[in-house]
Amino acid sequence: MSSLPEASLDTPSTAGHGAAPRIGFVSLGCPKALTDSELILTQLRAEGYETSKSFAGADLVIVNTCGFIDEAVRESLDTIGEALAENGRVIVTGCLGAKGGPDAGQGSANLVRRMHPSVLAVTGPHAAGEVMQAVHRHVPKPHDPFVDLVPEVRAEFRGTAGIKLTPRHYAYLKISEGCNHRCTFCIIPSMRGDLASRPVGDVLDEARALFDNGVKELLVVSQDTSAYGVDLRYRTGFWDGRPVKTRLVDLAQKLAELAAPHGAWVRLHYVYPYPHVDDLLPLMADGRILPYLDVPFQHSHPAVLKRMKRPASGERNLERLQRWRAACPQIVVRSTFIAGFPGETDEEFEHLLQFMREAEIDRAGCFAYSPVQGAAANELPGQLPQALREERRARFMAVTEEVSARKLARRVGADMQVLVDHAPALGRQGGRGRSYADAPEIDGVVNLLPPAKASRTLKTGEFTRARIVAAHGHDLVAQPI
Repeated sequence: MSSLPEASLDTPSTAGHGAAPRIGFVSLGCPKALTDSELILTQLRAEGYETSKSFAGADLVIVNTCGFIDEAVRESLDTIGEALAENGRVIVTGCLGAKGGPDAGQGSANLVRRMHPSVLAVTGPHAAGEVMQAVHRHVPKPHDPFVDLVPEVRAEFRGTAGIKLTPRHYAYLKISEGCNHRCTFCIIPSMRGDLASRPVGDVLDEARALFDNGVKELLVVSQDTSAYGVDLRYRTGFWDGRPVKTRLVDLAQKLAELAAPHGAWVRLHYVYPYPHVDDLLPLMADGRILPYLDVPFQHSHPAVLKRMKRPASGERNLERLQRWRAACPQIVVRSTFIAGFPGETDEEFEHLLQFMREAEIDRAGCFAYSPVQGAAANELPGQLPQALREERRARFMAVTEEVSARKLARRVGADMQVLVDHAPALGRQGGRGRSYADAPEIDGVVNLLPPAKASRTLKTGEFTRARIVAAHGHDLVAQPI
């Protein structure tokens, strides 16, 4: 769950008494959902609404939901129920809102409506306009005589930084919505639709605004980052009067140019291993974007990948990794995998474990296969018992930890640039940060020792040089230098 902006105050409802209406907001799920939340909050603030940190202190609550796996569905439904119990006026948006049929005219078919029939409105993801319409119906926006006659500009086309739910020094930049793949375990296309790339000029405008506002790390996200521009046939757009193709490599080059004057990082997430990803490696080797790729491999065995309907010839991933490391030896690769997929044999699972040992994925997560309502994989033969799925996940993670510990041990003695995430009292008692190998919240951290010199300080949101002195689990320990 993402917190509200620090400027929010927890005060009683004041709607109808001349003060601005207050909106409670909960954001659940992945960074892509977080960017949707930021968009809605930005529009709310632009229209004069204020935010409340409590359900009880709000005139209305918006819950941005996740509906990808059963655990996320339960969390979303529980949060909606909590908001209804404490406030009673709730608008639901996000992926769970698209599950089980649209809201319009099909209340009995919509999962949220079935479980919580008293919600005021339900929308799917990436629906800031519909959410704002619902807010206007139930909590009319404040009247501002100075701006009410100005034609409305939709928030998704503002191209500015807007309100962020992340710390000030890093931010997510969503470059597209939806996905063209039909992986059998996934229902995201049914909730978020086919790939829809943002205009390259809008993306670059937002990136520039973020850097100008102090962002030191830009995390590029989408459902399929590698496919950026495919739906537009890599159309040439214009930015600052110059042509730029709507294509990942061209976008990465421009983001690197924007980041350079600020000394900022650019990190790429959800990168499918298509052949053109190789073209990013020179940018990484030259230090223009971070030598880090978040690649959702999901499995290694060709037969399992075929049942999953994974794109990009996934069975050749070892060759790809070898090629990437040859071009950029410092590259760090993180990935996610599924253990216990329907029909997975002992041999296929052992193939996955051996792949992990050989591939030496720096950071890896693993889910025990979970049948998601509406996913095609539910109909595949060979559904495995839950206990076996969990056992395989545990075995996979044990191998992952071995690989991670071995690779982290190699960093002891190295000097690294660390982005400081937490440094109370100017770091006099130490702090916590991340190297280029660590994305926020999903990878490890660098625990910073107190500086050796009393005059040396650490500051949240700034970079520091540090010497790695130890490795513990998935984390490093470093001495600021």
